[in-house]
Amino acid sequence: MDRHENQSAQAIADRIKIEREARGWSLAELSDRSGVSKAMISKIERCEASPTATVLGRLSGAFGLPLSVLLALAERAEERLSREADQPLWTDPETGYTRRAISPANGGGLDLIEVTLPPGVRIPYPASAFAFQRQQIWLIAGRLDFAEGPVTHQLLPGDCLELGAPQPCVFANPGTDEARYLIALTRR
Repeated sequence: MDRHENQSAQAIADRIKIEREARGWSLAELSDRSGVSKAMISKIERCEASPTATVLGRLSGAFGLPLSVLLALAERAEERLSREADQPLWTDPETGYTRRAISPANGGGLDLIEVTLPPGVRIPYPASAFAFQRQQIWLIAGRLDFAEGPVTHQLLPGDCLELGAPQPCVFANPGTDEARYLIALTRR
């Protein structure tokens, strides 16, 4: 892990603990609300384990926060310029999925996120992860199958999809090359 990934992992661990304690929740209560085991939440908060994208989606949903807001709070900065070298990069330890927060942390409610999804990887999210945001996905390279409830959208480079009402969703790369896409989202 490089310096930025270490800082990002610690910032995420700290933010999850802050959000849980601000609500007065025990580990057991957050576990019940999120479906994430108490042991895993404890390991994440102590920075002994890096949460997967699915786990972060469940935790942010339990807090009633979009994933982007949870991560932006973890990486808060006052600057309006976000240099690539300083943009938080998070890697899912289970799948190799990467997520780079491009926007400055105080980006005025608009978040740009660059995602790289390795071939054959599927990332499910509960509907609660999308409840407080409007989101568009623009595929830059590769292929992306985006399941939105019972409907699957097959995206090719250049395609842009606006998400509908919050539903359980799955980002899947059916191709043999990595999928690279930009997510643009605003809070509702």
